Amino acid sequence: MTAAALSVEIAVQDVAGARIALDAGAARVELCQALGLGGLTPSTGLIETTVGAAAEAGAAGFVHVLVRPRGGGFVYAADELDTITRDIRAAVALGADGVVVGALTDEGALDLEAIARFIDAAGDADVTVHRAVDASAGPVEAVAALAALGVRRVLTSGGAADCRAGLSTLQTMVEASGMLEVMAGGGVRIPDIADLAAAGVDAVHLSARGTTTRGGPSGPGGGVAGFDVTDPGLVRAAVAAARLSR
Repeated sequence: MTAAALSVEIAVQDVAGARIALDAGAARVELCQALGLGGLTPSTGLIETTVGAAAEAGAAGFVHVLVRPRGGGFVYAADELDTITRDIRAAVALGADGVVVGALTDEGALDLEAIARFIDAAGDADVTVHRAVDASAGPVEAVAALAALGVRRVLTSGGAADCRAGLSTLQTMVEASGMLEVMAGGGVRIPDIADLAAAGVDAVHLSARGTTTRGGPSGPGGGVAGFDVTDPGLVRAAVAAARLSR
């Protein structure tokens, strides 16, 4: 039997990016804002309009919402954990097919108690644990623990700065993952996709970003000039490479 092709997830920050991912044949999007900070929770309006775009296209299981209240590390105070839980419920109520979450303990271990709480808040929606795994003290052990927790997939670079450096660890994670899907993310380039497929991962994740100055200069107090956009050519190339990988 021929192995299934890798699925492709695109991190997007607007509805336009989601439509590009839909048109190019990506399996899903990770919907977020502020990718420059590693991604933060998107607004309710953005969730609602992206869910609507996916519904119009007949794309089931397409919208997965990153729930992360701030930049920085993944050790959260009680109020932050409460915010994450509430945002998970809100995203699912708006029609999100899944949420992307993660948390660590003060000791650097994956916070399994918090993640169990997130899973409960998500109900029937998919739960992906993000690259908090890569910041943990034991990334391989973290993946093995998630396999028994009811998480659908894990996004990881193999505990390294990028997937190329973490390739051998990604393969070890796949072997320890059981039914958990392993999605490679972190500096993924189109030529890397074949190597990631050979390592046995189930999916690849990339932002496929470009920059535009559309809208003119931001002016005093408006922040940096320009903003991120999703590059259609990169998304199409990633989907094509994934289809050829197996």
